[in-house]
Amino acid sequence: VQLQASGGGLVQTGASLRLSCAGSGPSFSSYIMGWFRQAPGKEREIVAAISWAGSRTYYADSVKGRFTISRDNAKNTVYLQMYSLKPEDTAVYYCAAEWGTQWPKVSGDEYDWWGQGTLVTVSS
Repeated sequence: VQLQASGGGLVQTGASLRLSCAGSGPSFSSYIMGWFRQAPGKEREIVAAISWAGSRTYYADSVKGRFTISRDNAKNTVYLQMYSLKPEDTAVYYCAAEWGTQWPKVSGDEYDWWGQGTLVTVSS
């Protein structure tokens, strides 16, 4: 599967932003989808993940209650709705896909396909 992330930008603290990740190829609903981020000088970290049909979700503690992951398998797209953004959310955000049967998958090493990344900058 090929992934194309979009929706990043420069926003102020407290603003909202929605990221999208469009997948190409068959059987998009067979993939667990995840959003990761990497801030300058920091390691990549999981932000959120969503199961095949979207019935299960996982969130990093740092974004619980502020971010929402969702997917539309008819459109081969996964979303990350971000609310109440903070400067510490500044990072390059990547979407990723993994074909598998285990849930959840929260390590980047467990994902085989990656999008190109979209930059989110939150100014204070």
